[in-house]
Amino acid sequence: MTDAQRVTLAQIADEAGVSLATISKVLNGRTDVAASTRARVEEHLARHGYTRRGGKQRGQFIELVFHELESSWSMEVIEGVEEVAQAAGLSLVLTVSGSRHEPGADWMQGVLRRRPVGVVMVFSDIAAPNREKLQSRGIPFAIVDPAGDPAPDVPSVGSANWSGGLMATRHLIELGHTRIAAITGPEDMMCSLARVDGYRSAMNAAGLPIDSAWIRFGDFHPTGGEARARELLALAEPPTAIFAGSDLQALGAIAAARAAGLSVPGDLSVVGYDDIALSRWMSPQLTTVHQPLRRMGEEAARLVLRMAEGRQPDTLRMDLATHLVVRGSTAPLGD
Repeated sequence: MTDAQRVTLAQIADEAGVSLATISKVLNGRTDVAASTRARVEEHLARHGYTRRGGKQRGQFIELVFHELESSWSMEVIEGVEEVAQAAGLSLVLTVSGSRHEPGADWMQGVLRRRPVGVVMVFSDIAAPNREKLQSRGIPFAIVDPAGDPAPDVPSVGSANWSGGLMATRHLIELGHTRIAAITGPEDMMCSLARVDGYRSAMNAAGLPIDSAWIRFGDFHPTGGEARARELLALAEPPTAIFAGSDLQALGAIAAARAAGLSVPGDLSVVGYDDIALSRWMSPQLTTVHQPLRRMGEEAARLVLRMAEGRQPDTLRMDLATHLVVRGSTAPLGD
């Protein structure tokens, strides 16, 4: 620690009304500091732009944080981050924490103690106070597939969700379908809304009416997809095609169709989203929008490594292209 840093830390301690020992505890992620005191110290650290560079040895790993682990979807992201980490001679640490909106307080305290080279998060965003905590320790971070709209200074890697919804719906329209429904994830997730907006754009461009009853929000899991598809198939004029916001939702929609005595794609065409490995093993094989999950993990890991080396990223917001993969779950209307 340089003399300039000692002076800065002394100034911070004086301004915050705490001892240098307390400053040290906060910098090292110790838990034996009152929450109000920690918040006050963090505020002053951020105000001075203080970044810790010496002290405790940084862990030689990238930390990947999920709000939940869904094996098929998550594994592709994990493999992408792990490949980049290994190429850099680093390990990968996997943690699960908090709601989908932001990592929990327990995780935040833990990561400050662990001090990884960088953090890749699968969350909506990270609040300004927590961003400042990571930045004050020199821990770079990036968000993969942000569920919300991250702040402009938050590095993130997503995909072209609107284009994905557009091409999925356009494919069904080209097959002759006019009663096309959309099942997607939670209404407060940016990717859910963007995929539905793409669906609406395709329907509007084709001059097709959109019945509000044909759009169903839920979750990205099979049970949610099955429940929403059952509702759609019970309508007086049920859809002849469904665009599902994830492959797992599509799996649930196919199960609902079979339970109603319908064949896929004979009576109902289904398009998924993600192109996880399971989509190639379903019966019929699933037509889906390929989301480059593995590459999203790779690019996020490269972002944090670039920042860890003190280099400014070329861009903080990256949206990778999606494309349609046509398989056996869609067919022309009436076939």
